[in-house]
Amino acid sequence: MDCQADWNDGGMQWYEQMGRLEQIEHEDQERKEIMSFEIHRATKRRAKLRLGMSGPAGSGKTYSALLIASGLGGRIGMIDTEHGSGDLYADLLPEGYDVLTLTPPYTPARYIEAIHALEESGVSTIIVDSLTHAWSGEGGSLDRQGKIADKSGNSWQAWRQVTPEHNALVEALLQSPCHIIATMRAKTEYVQEKDERTGKQVVRKIGLAPIMRDGIEYEFTTFFELDVQHQAFVGKDRTRLFDGQIFKPDVETGRQLLTWLNAGVDAPAVRRNAMPEEQKAELIDSIYRADSLDELFQAFSVAYRAANALPDPEALAELVRLKDARKVLLEVHNDAAYGVAA
Repeated sequence: MDCQADWNDGGMQWYEQMGRLEQIEHEDQERKEIMSFEIHRATKRRAKLRLGMSGPAGSGKTYSALLIASGLGGRIGMIDTEHGSGDLYADLLPEGYDVLTLTPPYTPARYIEAIHALEESGVSTIIVDSLTHAWSGEGGSLDRQGKIADKSGNSWQAWRQVTPEHNALVEALLQSPCHIIATMRAKTEYVQEKDERTGKQVVRKIGLAPIMRDGIEYEFTTFFELDVQHQAFVGKDRTRLFDGQIFKPDVETGRQLLTWLNAGVDAPAVRRNAMPEEQKAELIDSIYRADSLDELFQAFSVAYRAANALPDPEALAELVRLKDARKVLLEVHNDAAYGVAA
């Protein structure tokens, strides 16, 4: 009777006991999650350069990038989107450099392919000149987002399709086994100021934020902002070599960076697992079977996460190409269904 009396309270004791059991299970799960984290002593490791540079036209982005790359040593490869400007400095470096000309469309997938092509050719440093075209150029992320939004009428859904492609390009830059120097155009503004020598008012061109997705500076180890006098202001510098300095980048800048990069212990090898062929075939099949743009987005989102988790940039580039091809077919089909002229 006493036992029954204890529980004859509308179930309050039962709920209390179950609550204690749930709390114990929750705390046990938290302990397991904490145990799954790796905690290690902070250690300076050897690394590869991730340098971003922005500036207005005439600030010397390409010129400076080549000088810095020369200071890093080894073979240099340039991805040139600036209509042949990469060949204009052929006599600048005694050791020379290789050029891969990238033409429209400037999709992130084509940038990834170009990066992998230079990696496989054996270069030590890759100069991306310029990364801006992947954002605002023909076929770049802004162009693709606008076209998708125009067709679907849904700007947010368009970004859902474009953002994974942009993120894949950023990952390709960060995970490359080569040094990376990426130049970006900067938004330009003109200011009027007094010339201290003559006392007259002069108009001066200045560069503002890089023409790229907001926050791109955070992806780099160091970020230089160049002006039309070819002087570099350091917007971000994890190396702490150039804090507070305004200087003209040269070969010695590259040597300083190389010394810092080589200091420390060897970094653990980046695990590059190839996606199993069976898994890749299933992901490809799901892309081919997509009957609408929304289904295609869902299929590609799964494929993107799977390839990026390994990481397997080659598989990711292939999946992006297939997705783009399927997207074109679906858009043509939609236009025909609604009687839209090509």
